[in-house]
Amino acid sequence: MLEDTNGTVDASEVTDIEIRETEGDEALVTFDDLGLSEEILDAVKLAGYETPSPIQAKAIPALLQGSNLLGTAQTGTGKTAAFTLPLLSRLQFNAHETSMLVLTPTRELAIQVAEAIQQYAAKMPKVHVVPVYGGQDISVQLRALKRNANIIVATPGRLIDHLKRGSVVLSHVKAIVLDEADEMLDMGFEEDVETILKEIPNDAQRALFSATMPQEVKAIIDKYLGEYEEACIQGKTTTVENIHQRYLLVKNEHKLEALARVLEAEDFDGVLIFVRTKQNTTELAEKLESRGFNVAPLNGDLAQSMRERTINRLRMGKLDIVVATDVAARGIDVDRITHVVNYDIPYDTESYVHRIGRTGRAGRSGNAILFITPREKRMLKIIERATRQPIDTMDLPTSEQISEKRVKAFKQKIQSVISYGNLEKFKDLLESLVGTTVENVDGTTTEITALDLAAAAIKIQQKKQPLFPELQPLDVPKDRKEKARSGRDFIGADEASDNGLSGEEKKRMRKERKEGLNGIEEGFLRYYLAVGRFHHVTPRDIVGAIAGEGNISSSNIGRIKLFDKFSTVELPQAIPHEVLEALSSMTIRGNDARFRVMTDDAPPPRESKSFHRGGKKFLNREERRREKFGEKPFRKDHDERDFGDKPFRRTRRFGRH
Repeated sequence: MLEDTNGTVDASEVTDIEIRETEGDEALVTFDDLGLSEEILDAVKLAGYETPSPIQAKAIPALLQGSNLLGTAQTGTGKTAAFTLPLLSRLQFNAHETSMLVLTPTRELAIQVAEAIQQYAAKMPKVHVVPVYGGQDISVQLRALKRNANIIVATPGRLIDHLKRGSVVLSHVKAIVLDEADEMLDMGFEEDVETILKEIPNDAQRALFSATMPQEVKAIIDKYLGEYEEACIQGKTTTVENIHQRYLLVKNEHKLEALARVLEAEDFDGVLIFVRTKQNTTELAEKLESRGFNVAPLNGDLAQSMRERTINRLRMGKLDIVVATDVAARGIDVDRITHVVNYDIPYDTESYVHRIGRTGRAGRSGNAILFITPREKRMLKIIERATRQPIDTMDLPTSEQISEKRVKAFKQKIQSVISYGNLEKFKDLLESLVGTTVENVDGTTTEITALDLAAAAIKIQQKKQPLFPELQPLDVPKDRKEKARSGRDFIGADEASDNGLSGEEKKRMRKERKEGLNGIEEGFLRYYLAVGRFHHVTPRDIVGAIAGEGNISSSNIGRIKLFDKFSTVELPQAIPHEVLEALSSMTIRGNDARFRVMTDDAPPPRESKSFHRGGKKFLNREERRREKFGEKPFRKDHDERDFGDKPFRRTRRFGRH
């Protein structure tokens, strides 16, 4: 089965983890049975795949026949291969024409889908795939587009920019695919998608894939899909009910030590630790390995074979801990994972749910541990609302708890060694030492017993991990005590009781609870954008740009306020620095957004309401004189000044002397 490449995934971090899914007792179908071309079959076999997923088995035959298709399936079911394989087999690609277009909601997905298509087209060397997305220097894309772009994988916003520039021509497109259409429209790309679809020839083949079917998606289907076949696969509903969620409040400088103590104190089989960057996976894995943990990193810099080997080692029990990014861990289905640790807090709730969904599989119970620094505390409440479950407080493991775990592990190790036997030489060595004397540091002598020898051997064996550690206390931030919350607090019904208040009073109280003193929603920061009504920008344009450039779900974008020449938008405080950097270079409707956080020291420019021309404050006569002449006194004796030999004339006429 081919893995799915949907989601916010970096192309360099595609993992070939098989996702098992069966449907009833249907006969087993292989790729050889689907009618794909020889070149595509060779590429599929080269990748080591034999059996298509249910969505692939249903979608491939329909697309091979040239039919339009509506595919409904959850992420993780192989939708990318479901449309890529048949279209590569069926279409005839001309050297200088774009024959196939794939629209994706995010740049990460665009990159990954482009790489997947290139992999499946390995036996078609004349087919060139170009990803087009925001956040990358447009000159790089312009050069790539000039070198034959047979297949374009694009985000809607950046593709619109290229259409306006004339660098992309869609008049020869023979097939268009809308991947994750529901997410695309939810991010505010509806207008852009319709603009693009109008540029596609009427006879082009169309395919739309969506996990859900909101009204916006239905409108696109009714308007642009025409007659179509359906491939509907019911996916499993994501739930966190069987996962015990806890959080540990810790300062950033103590996170590594806290993680090491948590891993020692917890009873786990397999652990998946999430960090934000590929560099952090390697650094954290090396630090944990130096402390004696059986750990390996998982990121896009690893070769494909090494990524597969890492997952197989985890699955087979040869590896206990994997440190991964969100994208590298996507698609992992390993039953051994009992714990998911969010070492770096995700900046949106959807990523959090995806992360902890790697444990508690197949009806088993799982554990999710979230590391929270003081400045990230507000994000905790946002996650609780999203999962509709409270996250329990977790105490930092004590020296006694860790000592108990180490002693238990040491006893098991001793028993295991004894059970294997072959200890005669060591016993002979001990017997030769028993009864001998040793001089103590105080000058006295002691006769060595067998117990002395065993204790000395254990002490030597401890090395860097003493069985009875005296751990230094960490400066753990104090957690503010909150009133006990009922389950209703997590389903948005905390205002269910009217308490005798009027409707207007309840409305005002809800607003006050939601907003701080500065009017910003709790857990959010306000950002400035140098575009407004004057630039014909709408809130939908802002949502689409932020979602596309920063891979931020529209549900995590707060209030937007439009002014004539600028706008403001509220975003979660926990957004990582690299995402903010990507947003700082985004454009909205072709205008540089100049995205930056708003602070008290540097407020955005206020709209001018003066009606005079030039935008300059009107000065009175005295102020104009001071501006022009400074502090020089104004002389009133003009007629008495000495003009040299030149006579003074009261009137001066042009052309006469």
